[in-house]
Amino acid sequence: MSNGIKQTVNRTFKSSVFVMLFSDAAEALKLYNAVNGTNYKNPEELEINTLDNAIYMGIKNDVSFVIDSRLSLYEHQSTYSPNLPLRFLMYVADLYSSMTRQKDLYSEKVVKLPPPKFLIFYNGEKPRAEREVLRLSDAYQVREGQPSLELEAVMLNINPGNNPELLKVCKTLGDYAEYVERVRRYAGEMNLPEAVERAITECIQEGILADFLERNRAEVKKVSLYEYDAERHMRQIKEDGIEEGRNALLKELIEKKRKKGLSVEEIAEILEADLETVRTLIEERN
Repeated sequence: MSNGIKQTVNRTFKSSVFVMLFSDAAEALKLYNAVNGTNYKNPEELEINTLDNAIYMGIKNDVSFVIDSRLSLYEHQSTYSPNLPLRFLMYVADLYSSMTRQKDLYSEKVVKLPPPKFLIFYNGEKPRAEREVLRLSDAYQVREGQPSLELEAVMLNINPGNNPELLKVCKTLGDYAEYVERVRRYAGEMNLPEAVERAITECIQEGILADFLERNRAEVKKVSLYEYDAERHMRQIKEDGIEEGRNALLKELIEKKRKKGLSVEEIAEILEADLETVRTLIEERN
């Protein structure tokens, strides 16, 4: 079986399977139709304009394109970030700058722009709502009435059980979500390279991204290993940060109790903390 994806992809190592799939105009068009309820047929009407190297922080956006004088910016996220609206602002500013490079921005005539739409496809392990709206104004230090600059990005959860109609209408997106879910599930049972290899083999056998995976097997495996390791690394950093914060607070509370002349045992009991942990933190303090 085949899902009809014929292209052979040649992108950088720090790409993603999502980008590999939807950098193809035909697949981007199918996703656009599924999201917007449209029925465009000709991929040549869609112009991919994904940034090669965004001007801010050296980061790249995932997929962006113009069709019917409308600009779409799509991002895939395996970890939730409230800073996505700010990143989108940077991306769209760079895109508009490129689009208007030959225009006279000081003329009396209006320079026309394609209106943007910002979408995030989320499939992280932490539960999120089926649909969320992220706003740039949520990051403002001061909120005073209607913000002069706003950017809204819609985040769609594509984990199992979420947005089933979208995943059904856009088979490639549904297949992608299934592939990612299998990699994660198998990674809990075996080492990561084996998990990725098993997921790829099964998906090919069952007609899930079959043509795409057969043609790009080596790169998909390499990219999947990078993606999963990066996701796991970011999760570990967050967990370490939370643990560090807890220990700092516990140290402060322990010090307050010590100044009152309480014993280690009494402190541990009052704070409902492990006795050895309290002893270790006191030693570190000294």
